[in-house]
Formats: sequence, structure tokens, C-alpha cells
Amino acid sequence: MKHHAFCRMAFTVTNVGFGAWQIGGSWGDISEADGRAALNAALDAGMTFIDTADVYGDGRSEKIIADVLKSRGGKRPMVATKAGRRLNPHVAEGYTKANLEGFIDRSLTNLAVDSLDLVQLHCPPRDVLYQPEVFEGLDALQKAGKIKGYGVSVEKVEDGLKAIEYPGVVSIQIIYNIFRQRPDHLFFQEARRRNVAIIARVPLASGLLSGKITRDTHFASDDHRNFNRNGEAFDVGETFAGVPFEVGLQAVEEVRKLVPAGATMAALALRWILMSDAVTVVIPGARNGEQARANAAAADLAPLSADVMAATHEIYERLIAPHVHQRW
Repeated sequence: MKHHAFCRMAFTVTNVGFGAWQIGGSWGDISEADGRAALNAALDAGMTFIDTADVYGDGRSEKIIADVLKSRGGKRPMVATKAGRRLNPHVAEGYTKANLEGFIDRSLTNLAVDSLDLVQLHCPPRDVLYQPEVFEGLDALQKAGKIKGYGVSVEKVEDGLKAIEYPGVVSIQIIYNIFRQRPDHLFFQEARRRNVAIIARVPLASGLLSGKITRDTHFASDDHRNFNRNGEAFDVGETFAGVPFEVGLQAVEEVRKLVPAGATMAALALRWILMSDAVTVVIPGARNGEQARANAAAADLAPLSADVMAATHEIYERLIAPHVHQRW
């Protein structure tokens, strides 16, 4: 893994980090022991960036992270969390400074720290991005020392472009993978120009790009790949990257032909993301230590050839883009 600056912040991070949604919930039965093992394996492999949210398991993810880091001691990795999704209803009017401060205080307790390294607005309604007072409130919380920096997690490219107009926004988290290539058209160019960090999430399209999912794969009732297949609980783009399941399986079979000898499809998919110098860190999740170690090792895969990159773009344009490109 490569180490580099988290753009405008005083943190050095690995280009592969740990996505902690799975150890919180909504991915079927993942025990706390397995979650701890996955996180420890990621840290043992050298990862220095962890991404979580206050709603992952209603704080479970944040608390596991706090406990693991306390037990390990030593230099802490950068820990990013998110706020806003605890609002019910989740509406723009709820993004007040008082509400955000309450969410941040809760995360401070869960993570057992005095100041959050990075807090991200958690895919807020678009109207939030047109309310300067929200970002002024975050500026005030940063000055008060409760957060070291703030960013925005977005669903759509347009929301990312709007968010980085605010000078205090240091990072954008966005879905970027072989099945969601649009961010690299314009958004990454603008993010580079403004020196904004890019956190690439859903890198394996909810497991589709692991190459291990088939038409017969069973997903538990509490797995979002079951209950959010059509966007019933949250944006459908978070599940299989918004690609219709059957279409995704068809595309996976074509991507499989591009996997280098001795590598896995998951490693190819992660290495594909790292081919973009705009990406600061990619955050695959892991159900256990083995997956976490494999994610770290993907960074060591040789750069993909121009022919492989061209083939992935052709698969995207032909099979995937009609379903996702203009939607997100």
C-alpha cells in the first residue's frame, strides 16, 4: 500500500483503508468477534484509514473501532465517521448546527476521543448543499475543537460538485468502481483542482465484483442486498452500485476474463480504482481477517494495462452505463 497525505489535512493515509459498515450491520450475521478480527487484520496489514458512521449498527461500528484501537495502543489511524442519518425524518431542515453537534457528541463518546478526525455529512438531501449556514455550523464546530475537518458523503456527482464549492469541505466520499465510472469524467478533475480528498466507497459493488456472487446466492433478511434490492430502505445505488442484479452478473462474467493470472477479481476491482490518481483512499469492507488481508494485498497488484482499462470501459459503456450513468 502507498502512503500519502489526506490532501489538505495533517494526516498520512494508506491508499487502501477499512470500510466499517459491515462490522456495524446490514450485511447479514457478522459477529462482533469477526468484526474485531477483520479490523485487527486491516491494521496489522498497515492500513491507516478507517471509515465508519454513527448509524452503522446504531453505534456498534464506532464502539468496536474504539475498543480495538484502545487495546492496540500506539499511533492511531485516521478515523472518519458520518452524521445526519440519525434524523427521522431525514430532511434538510434537520441539518441544524444543534442537531449536528448532538450527533458529533455521540460519536465522540462512541469513539472515545476528544475530537473527531473527520466528520462527513451522510448523503444529505440535496437542499442541504444550498444552505451555507450548515457549513458555517461545521466551521464553528471545527473551531471549537470537536472536529478536525469535515467533508460530505454524496450519492450523485452533481452533489459532489456543489459540495466542493464550500472552502471548508476537505473530502468527498463517493461510489466509484468498474460499474460506476462517471466520477472520473468531470468530478475528479474538479476535486484535484481544489485539492479535495476522494474516498471511494462501494468498490466491489456490494460483492458483485468479488466474482463470488451467483444467481443462487442467498442473502439474509437483514442484509441490504436483500432488503434494499430496489431501494426500499435507502438509495438503491448503495446496493450493487445500483446495477440491476442480472445485468451485474452478466458484466461480471466479462470482467472475469480480464483478471490477471494468480489474482482475484476483487483485487482487480480494487487495483482498477487505484489507477486514478484522484482517489485518496478506497474503503472496501471485510467480514473477517482473511478478507481484510486480501484487500490490503490488492494494492500490490501490478498496474493494469491500457488494454485491460479499455476493456473495462467498454464493458461499462455497453452493459452498465445505460442503467447508472445519468442517474448518479
